[in-house]
Amino acid sequence: MNPIPILMYHNVARAPRGAKLRGLYVSPGRFARQMALLRLLGYRGLSMSHAMPYLRGEQEGKIAVITLDDGYRDNLDNALPVLQRYGFTATCYVVSGAVGAYNHWDAEQLGLRKALMDAGELREWLAGGMEIGAHSRYHPRLPEVDARTLDDEVAGSRQELEDLLGIAVTQFCYPYGAAGGRERDAVQRAGFQGAVTVRRGRARPGMDLFDLPRVLVGGHHAPHVFPLQILTPHEDRH
Repeated sequence: MNPIPILMYHNVARAPRGAKLRGLYVSPGRFARQMALLRLLGYRGLSMSHAMPYLRGEQEGKIAVITLDDGYRDNLDNALPVLQRYGFTATCYVVSGAVGAYNHWDAEQLGLRKALMDAGELREWLAGGMEIGAHSRYHPRLPEVDARTLDDEVAGSRQELEDLLGIAVTQFCYPYGAAGGRERDAVQRAGFQGAVTVRRGRARPGMDLFDLPRVLVGGHHAPHVFPLQILTPHEDRH
């Protein structure tokens, strides 16, 4: 069965002058070219939920999974129209305790507050055919919190998003990609169907659905890196 690249994005926007961690930004033009290349290479771009039959090995096809972490407003403004143009779907992982606010977990480190989608904008994302996943309540490093806080961050994020949006939330993303057995157990206990990390590599059907690797798509990469990340079978080391 074909390996499955699960693409990881954050901001789909031009990096502000002097921005730190510029790799978190992919410009709208580059994002559009990457989606066009996926189509040219014969890939279908899918959300996590749409990709689950492929990840479980129940269905075969040439797919790439599109994920965006944190829930930035620029995902709605700049990514959604491109995804719709190509008939792709994508999953945006939302920090439930920061809806309509900003990136409090790394704003000081970055020296920049980045706007997150509010409830109305999240509904626009959903209405556009996209998916919302959970990314914890407050974006802590889950291995560093106690058992009670862990369950609150994981199950609580699902409950808050479902209550806010009136939808089923079935996908989870570990903040900072940090997860061991305890964290994976908490995600399964909360009723999620799958969870992604930041471990580099392409997923393969039949892998642990709560420990899925992804392909980091960074604005700091040279343009030729993206097709290599999609097509090479080894781990991404760029």
